[in-house]
Formats: sequence, C-alpha cells, structure tokens
Amino acid sequence: MLYTVIAVALVLLDQVVKFLVRANIPLYTSVTFIPGVMDLTYVQNTGAAFSLLNEHTWVLTLISAVVSVVLVVMLVKRVFRTRAANALLAVVLAGAVGNLIDRVAFGYVTDMFKTTFMNFAVFNVADICLVCGIIALCIYVLFFYDKLEKKEEPHDAPDADC
Repeated sequence: MLYTVIAVALVLLDQVVKFLVRANIPLYTSVTFIPGVMDLTYVQNTGAAFSLLNEHTWVLTLISAVVSVVLVVMLVKRVFRTRAANALLAVVLAGAVGNLIDRVAFGYVTDMFKTTFMNFAVFNVADICLVCGIIALCIYVLFFYDKLEKKEEPHDAPDADC
C-alpha cells in the first residue's frame, strides 16, 4: 500500500506540473523559474532522453509499458525485502508511468525544466523520478544488497546435497 501511494503521488505531481505547463506556457516558450538556474520551457519530446529515438514514440510507449508491468510485478512479488528498495522501485515506476501516460495520451512527452547555468536536455518530473530512482537503486544493489537482502543460512542446517 505504501508503495502504491508513493507511485500514485509522484505520477499525480508529474501530471499536474505537465498540465499546468501545457495550459500556461506557449510551446517552445520559456518562463524564468529559478533565476540563473532554471527556466520552465514547454517542449514536446517525441523521443527519449536527449531526443533519442525521436519520432519513434510507439517503440518508447511499448518499452515504457513493459517496464511498468515488470516494476509492478517486482513490487507485488517483493523481489526486494527492504522498504527502501521497494520505495525506490515505486519511484522508478512513477517515472515510467508518468511518461507513458503522455505518450499514450498525446504521442509525445511534455518536458519543461531547462537548466540555464549549463546546456542540458529539457526534462520533467517523471524523468527526475526515473534518473534519481535508478541511480539510487543501483547504489542500493551495489553497496547494500548483500547486507540487507540476502537471507543468512543457519549454520547447523543439513547439507542439501546429502
């Protein structure tokens, strides 16, 4: 239930921000958000990160749908034992679903955050969930999985090969 709440809350945040941008900022127009740091720029992205696979929205829609289903199955089957890892899965799921909704509904993903202090791709809340969630999940798997996920074998358990 907690993981569903996390995922739904982040998807709602993503969709509300995207709606507000589409409703209030003309396409390809920028509005100062954080002076010297970030603008809100309404962009319609038919590709993936950095416009990879541009104009292949159907491929990205299929990938997003499959990834979303896999993440839901992982959460339901409790692939990870810890709350932290499952919360990270929920964050990644929110990112995948947030962009999937856009691809299905509009044929593109609404992006809006544009850094002004460096040249970087325009991104959205779902992208933040995906990137931060995947990086944190990788750190978890690399540095904490062995300690927190693997069950300890009893020392006096009989050998299974006998």
